[in-house]
Amino acid sequence: MLNNLKPLKGERKKRKRIGRGNGSGHGGTSTKGHKGQNARAGGGVPPWFEGGQMPLQRRLPKRGFTNIFRKEFSVINVEDLGKLAGQQNIITPEYLHEKGIIRKLLAGLKILGKGEISVPIHVKAHKFSKQAIEKIEKAGGKAEVIKK
Repeated sequence: MLNNLKPLKGERKKRKRIGRGNGSGHGGTSTKGHKGQNARAGGGVPPWFEGGQMPLQRRLPKRGFTNIFRKEFSVINVEDLGKLAGQQNIITPEYLHEKGIIRKLLAGLKILGKGEISVPIHVKAHKFSKQAIEKIEKAGGKAEVIKK
């Protein structure tokens, strides 16, 4: 009968109730031993602590630097511009941003030369790679640099 069902012997393990008197077997020091840092409330050391030894991240030398004058450009490839060729005759960074093709304009827009393009397009951007200029002009288009 369903009302007589019980888990098998040894299948269920009882929770260890510490600090509930000596009769429980876990009273007194509550399984923490005698005194010391780990016996105290909130005691213990974090996993990265090396016993007072100079920590690893301080033993290793510092490398490199961050260039505060670095400019990060939004990038798009020539092949992606080819897909837009029929929709717009002049492609600008604002148009690409408006269409959701580039998320942010950052320091400007750079056109890279990955892929092929067959339709002539007029592209305005802040920077172009050499390959991108070659491919745009080979297709009969124009690559115009915007000064910022």
